[in-house]
Amino acid sequence: MTGATAEPAGLGRRAVLGSSAAVGGLAVGSTLGWFGGQAGSPAAPVTPEAVIRQRYSPHELHQAGISTPTPAVTRLLSFRLRTPRVAAELTKLLRLWSGDIEALMAGAPIPGDTAPDMAQAGVSLSVTVGLGPRVFELPGLASRRPSGYVEVPAMAHDRLQDRWSGGDVLAIVAADDPTTVAYASRRLERDAATFATLAWVQGGSWRGTDSAGQPVTGRNLFGQLDGTANPSGADLEAVVWASGPAWFAGGTTLVVRRIELDLDFWDATTRERQEKVIGRRLDSGAPLTGSHERDDLDLTALDAAGRPLIALDAHARRAHPSVNGGRRILRRGLNYTHTEGGHRGVVPSAGLVFLSFQADLANQYLPLQTSLDQRDALHDWTATIGSAVFAIPPGFGPGDWLARGLFEP
Repeated sequence: MTGATAEPAGLGRRAVLGSSAAVGGLAVGSTLGWFGGQAGSPAAPVTPEAVIRQRYSPHELHQAGISTPTPAVTRLLSFRLRTPRVAAELTKLLRLWSGDIEALMAGAPIPGDTAPDMAQAGVSLSVTVGLGPRVFELPGLASRRPSGYVEVPAMAHDRLQDRWSGGDVLAIVAADDPTTVAYASRRLERDAATFATLAWVQGGSWRGTDSAGQPVTGRNLFGQLDGTANPSGADLEAVVWASGPAWFAGGTTLVVRRIELDLDFWDATTRERQEKVIGRRLDSGAPLTGSHERDDLDLTALDAAGRPLIALDAHARRAHPSVNGGRRILRRGLNYTHTEGGHRGVVPSAGLVFLSFQADLANQYLPLQTSLDQRDALHDWTATIGSAVFAIPPGFGPGDWLARGLFEP
């Protein structure tokens, strides 16, 4: 895009840091407009099926990167505030990042960008920002904590490591290619440095298209179709988006779980056993009681010996809404591989960065996770080694900034 817009009053680098840098080449479009009421010429709507080469806007009711399709590459950056008892430092960071996000998602360089030629539009770039639990310990903010936003206690089967857990502020950067993700992450990290330090970085990939480029349910590293039962339409609205408090309407809560997979042990397991552990066929994703990926599970079906066709500890049964009081979540997955050196030489690991979005963490995610922790056949092949929770504010309008309502009297 060409042309430029003036930097909104009270927003951006000059207002935060006192810089004289001007905003050049920034023209922000919107897929639907801010609540359908943004002036100007919005970009063409993005259909739910679109996966690649899209352009998203931060100026929607919800932040992008939640219900939008999972692109090929995602990186999560968790930060700890340098001065965790001073709300003014956090507001400066959020105001600064809001200007950065506007530019980056429009395909424009941010003010003072040292690599402006890296900016590119139409690469499905989204930046999603979340706030950790300690934010709501800041003076005056305890009463504004979203309903049901609690930390996830360590489960019996967890093997949590501090290096993959916690955080005060989160940025999720996702796009069609790793170059774009690395570029945008670096810009955000640089601008956060005055206010926060990196706690951890996790990255992963997802294959959400088939060989013809058509959208499909992606597979985790066990070869399992992952995300088949995600809600959509009106169900998505009810499951994911919070209605209050007022500043948080249109936001959601996020649980990040780093799940290490024992691929060697899985590969040594028979395919029949793998499918029984999951409760679904590996080739099609269909339940063992059905023929197609999106067939519902028949949890009453029995085999010739009178045993449940979907075992009582099968993952699909334990996660099914019918055995969890109707509770559902929106899940996104990222496959990762990680290699470290040490006295034992090269130590590889692989797994899934699991993202769970829900309106009420305490009443949706926690009971579901507790059910899985108590009895899930997959425990023999998995170990959760990282956990963090974040409140994801709604989107922000032109001239506004992320989570501003949280800090207003």
